[in-house]
Parts: sequence; structure tokens; C-alpha cells
Amino acid sequence: MELVERRERAMGPSYHLFYDKPAHLVRGEGIWLWDADGRKYLDCYNNVASVGHCHPDVVAALAVQTATLNTHTRYLHENVIELSEKIASKLPGDLSVCLFVCTGTEANDLATRIARTVTGGDGMMVSEYSYHGNSTLVHTLSTADSDDRPDWLSLFEAPCRYRPAFKGDDLLEGYVDSVRDAIGDLKRKSHAPAAIMIDSIFDCPGTIEAPKGYFKQVYKSVRDAGGLVIADEVQAGYCRTGNHWWGFEHDGVVPDIVTLGKPMGAGHPLAAVVTTPDIAARFAAEFEYFNTFGGNPVSAAVGKAVIDVIDGESLLENVTRVGAYTKAGLQELQNQYDIIGDVRGRGLFLSVELVKDRAVKTPDPETARQMANLMKDEGVLLSTHGRYKNILKIRPPMVFSKENADQLLATLDACFRKL
Repeated sequence: MELVERRERAMGPSYHLFYDKPAHLVRGEGIWLWDADGRKYLDCYNNVASVGHCHPDVVAALAVQTATLNTHTRYLHENVIELSEKIASKLPGDLSVCLFVCTGTEANDLATRIARTVTGGDGMMVSEYSYHGNSTLVHTLSTADSDDRPDWLSLFEAPCRYRPAFKGDDLLEGYVDSVRDAIGDLKRKSHAPAAIMIDSIFDCPGTIEAPKGYFKQVYKSVRDAGGLVIADEVQAGYCRTGNHWWGFEHDGVVPDIVTLGKPMGAGHPLAAVVTTPDIAARFAAEFEYFNTFGGNPVSAAVGKAVIDVIDGESLLENVTRVGAYTKAGLQELQNQYDIIGDVRGRGLFLSVELVKDRAVKTPDPETARQMANLMKDEGVLLSTHGRYKNILKIRPPMVFSKENADQLLATLDACFRKL
């Protein structure tokens, strides 16, 4: 408790810790974490360490470049150019121009600025209970954390099929109409739409997967209204959802702007905005862009190494295979325990929603919190999220194996039996 008290004095009350008895972590390797007492934990939460904690190739790339040179993008350097080319090679359509930042917050802030500059509009659309970052602007776009609703911001419902926001059989049409209503709301308030900022999987409200065809209709509606589509891939990108490099590819769409973050640096602060040459040129006609640390040679070396590891270790294929195996195992647990109301997600981006009553779907945040703590005590780290804090969030590094999945599932089973 002494370390917790020192932390509170030194860092203030805004910072929160996981678990009733916080984990004091001191080392990581691959899928594993160790605490100060030498206790080993299976990490089922940290997607930031996308290719595993302390991957030797990533560590070596960082160390070598740090010992050689680190400056910024106003000097020529191969690393940042090569990283841009590697990212572009993974993206569809004309998405080929990278602007580098350090965090997903910065990426979404810059993407909003680009969209507003290029379209001339200032209206923005985001989903209810969303999270896109924590700058002043992006905090406002993060409706899970902010109550600020300026006239230029309009909200739509995330397309949840388990807790539908609309009555009737055609949920797809209802949720697409919610976006169209948001467009109409902006126009009524005399704000031309600049962009929609939209997740490929809606993480904050509980790993919500859109119905097939949803994004195609949403993209068309926004573009018909003169706005751009910003795909927030900070969580769903970099192979996280399996089968494709990017979450938006599951619906066969191509956004105008893509924002990247967390997994790009496997723990190193690295993020980016990717757009088309046309949009980049139109933005550059109005503004020069510079970021002191974004795109520095060390960060770029790390970013290149992460992509090389993903390709070299076939992590996309691993996420696809092990994700399907894990989800099937979670669904088997759902058949055994009535407290599990729903299992959803793709790849290694999965959630388990806990309810007090399956018939009426009453959220059970108390048990979700209890389960997270029980799992930690049994050596498996995961967390809770969702609008009602009743959902177990499972999002491990992409080196997660079937053996790791078996441990997760067996530990979940044991902890559910303890309730």
C-alpha cells in the first residue's frame, strides 16, 4: 500500500489502477507479465504490446537506432519513409500518405483538423458512448467521458444487436438511419458535416460488431452529405480482428482517413494518420504540418520492426485461427453459465457480457468486477468495460496461442464456479 500512497501523492487522483489489489508489474515477455513478488500472469488485456511484451526484434531495433541517431522529420532519414511505405502497402485504395504523431489522441485530433480543412465544414459525428482520446477536442468527441455536446457535434447509436436501440426487425436500417439523423441534425443547426469518426468495432460500449453492409451504407450517407469518413483503427487495426489487417476491411469499405495508434509501436508511443494524396495535398495547401517527436528515426525503426514481426511470425493468421478457437470456447462457457448473456467480437478482440437475468438482460457490473479480480488472483489479467461496466474485455497480445486460450478458458470456468 505504500507504493499506492506514494503514487497518489505524486500523480494525483485522476490516475486509476486496475483491481482491488493493484498488480505491481516489473517485467514482461511475450504473453507473460511478472509482478514484484515473482508471480507470473497470462496477459489477456494488453493490445498495446501487440507482438508481445519486449519482443527481441523490436527491442533491438529501438536500441540500435537510439544508439545511432534520433532527430525529427525536418531532416531526411530512411526509417520514416520506409515505415510510411510499409503501412501504405497494407492499406487498400489510395490510402498512402502518412502523417506521424505519438498517440491515438493526436492522430484523431489531426484527422479532425484535416477533415475540417478539406471539406470546409465543422460538423462532426461520433457514436454514443465512444472513446477517441483525451485532448480538449478529442475528449469532446469521446462521449463515454464527456458530457459536452457543442452544436457542431452530433451523435448516432452504435449498431448493437444484443441491446438494440430500435424496435422492429430491420436493425441494419434503424442504425443506418441513426447516422442519417445525425447528419440531418448538423444541417438543422447550420453545421456542414466535416466527417464521421467511426470505429470498425465499437470498443467502448462493449465490442460491438456492426451488421454486414452497415459501413457501406454509412460511408455513402456521409459522403453524399459532403463529409469524409475517418476510420478510427487505433484499437481494431494491425490485424487485431483477424482475416484482414484493418477492421474496416470486413465490410469491404475504404475510408478517406485512417487513424492508427496503440499497436503500432508494441509499447513504444507511435501513431499515425493515413490519407489519400489528394486529401493530403489539399490540407498542405492550407497548413504545414510538423510534430517534434512524431516520425522520429527511433519510433520509425520500432514501427518497421513491428510490421516485420507481424509478417515474419504470421500473426494475422494466428489471430484469425486462435481468435476463432477462443471465441468458440467462450460460447461453450455461455452454454454452461446463465450469467453470460452474450459473447461477441472478432479475432483477438473479444468480450463476454455478464447479466443478472438473461431474459431481461439486466447488466451485472458487480460480478464483472468480481470476475476480473478473481481472474487476476488466479494468474490471468483481463478487465471490464462497456456502458454498464458489466463486460469482460479480452484483448491479448497477438502472439496468444491455443494453449494460452485453454488456460484462459479453464480459469474463467474455475472462477465462474466460485461465484
